[in-house]
Amino acid sequence: MKILNISRWYPYPADNGSKIRIFNLMKHLATAHDLELISFASEKVSAVQLTAMEQYCRKVSVVEYKPFQPSGLKALLGYLSPKPRSVIDTYSPEIERLVNEARQRTRFDVVIAYEIDMVPYAMLMSDTPKILEELELTSLYEHYTRQTELLKRWRWGLMWWKTSSYVARSLQKFNSYIVVSDAEKARIQQTVGDFPPGQVIPNGVDVAHYTADFGAPEADTLTYSGALSFHANFDAMEFFIGQILPLIQAKRPQVKLFITGKHDPALINRLPSNPAVNFTGYLEDIRPTVARSWISIVPLRRGSGTRLKILEALAIGTPVVSTIKGAEGLDLVPEHDLLIADTPSDFATAVVRLLGDASLRQALSQHGRQTVTAKYDWAMIGQQFVKFVEVVGSKK
Repeated sequence: MKILNISRWYPYPADNGSKIRIFNLMKHLATAHDLELISFASEKVSAVQLTAMEQYCRKVSVVEYKPFQPSGLKALLGYLSPKPRSVIDTYSPEIERLVNEARQRTRFDVVIAYEIDMVPYAMLMSDTPKILEELELTSLYEHYTRQTELLKRWRWGLMWWKTSSYVARSLQKFNSYIVVSDAEKARIQQTVGDFPPGQVIPNGVDVAHYTADFGAPEADTLTYSGALSFHANFDAMEFFIGQILPLIQAKRPQVKLFITGKHDPALINRLPSNPAVNFTGYLEDIRPTVARSWISIVPLRRGSGTRLKILEALAIGTPVVSTIKGAEGLDLVPEHDLLIADTPSDFATAVVRLLGDASLRQALSQHGRQTVTAKYDWAMIGQQFVKFVEVVGSKK
């Protein structure tokens, strides 16, 4: 089949959750089908990056992504439109042109829109079966329902109404959509109904890529993987450093926390100050850092989807202590595959317990890796995705 892929994120290098998912899905799709990629890119794409995707796609086109400017003219006029303001403000005539050229040049069997931002461009392919990949509404819904101030609740409520209504209208033009968890599918069905049918295809991890000797774990070391610029990551670290870390230090004063991912001084300055906290910045390869940590912590309280950081840590063999929210959507067993704790005192107790028990660490490491290999290897999930796309394409 000939498949047009329209992506919000340029998939290579696969250095955030969205890129990792898109790259792996497209890589497996390319083993059986003919792909073309039209993609936004938030940064300049090098020749090496372009070549990397040309291994999987016969044609690759890239357009600079211009972020949403809430105070810009188009965004302000968006208040008068039923569409979300971000959709109006970030719309790209260049992507529209490329999609129209591709449609005139090639008769595609399927078009895949990777994330909600790409819906308007996929809808240009009116006579082609369409899939919306990784549809997600839960995070926005939670932002809305958590607001207590009247003005903020009104603003987030308006955003929720516009986005959910937009998704409901748009999905009528799609053959199906994909979500990463049953919980997200239930949210979509509750919001927009049962048409079109949705499919759950979870996030995964390249198990073979994470199976290597990266060095022995170091006592009293914790790692959190995630850019602080993402609100859920910042909230998690504000929560952990402010309310949990001091409780751990009372029992294990030598403990160290390493936070990986992009950050800027302004964000760091907003976090509680603690000498045990180290910011590594962006790492091209996080595997050695995670592997040498005694524990990977995931104290998330917000967000949605499933956490690649958990799957990556377990694939490496580093045990995880997570909140219920952090492990949401993953088929993992507490006390067998990972430890779960929600309150500051319970989370600190779980971390201290694991820091002091090498046999427990070994058991969690072994079981976690086995579970991820059995349920979340991209080699398996990728084939599930390929078969689903083929079914949609066959109904043309």
